[in-house]
Amino acid sequence: MVVSEMREEKKAHWEGKHFSFFTNRECEYFPCHKGVDPAEFNCLFCYCPLYALGEDCGGGFKILENGIKDCGGCTLPHRRENYGKITGEFQRIVDTFRKK
Repeated sequence: MVVSEMREEKKAHWEGKHFSFFTNRECEYFPCHKGVDPAEFNCLFCYCPLYALGEDCGGGFKILENGIKDCGGCTLPHRRENYGKITGEFQRIVDTFRKK
């Protein structure tokens, strides 16, 4: 097996696919978070599904004095490489709502 074939085997099924990445450069708020290269800015999860996990989301959030979760400094959903991390948490999100 050649090295290029080995790399292909290790790639996740979503890597390099169009459904896992979308940039809306015409959005009035683009880019809505600083710290991500605009050419690599993923708008697919504009509203982050991990928000529903509260403090267990794994992102870079802070809780404001009024108790509101502020995700303004989080770039996790806007990085191309995090598609698998986010979609991998869908079952945990569902389980969280089932418990409530």
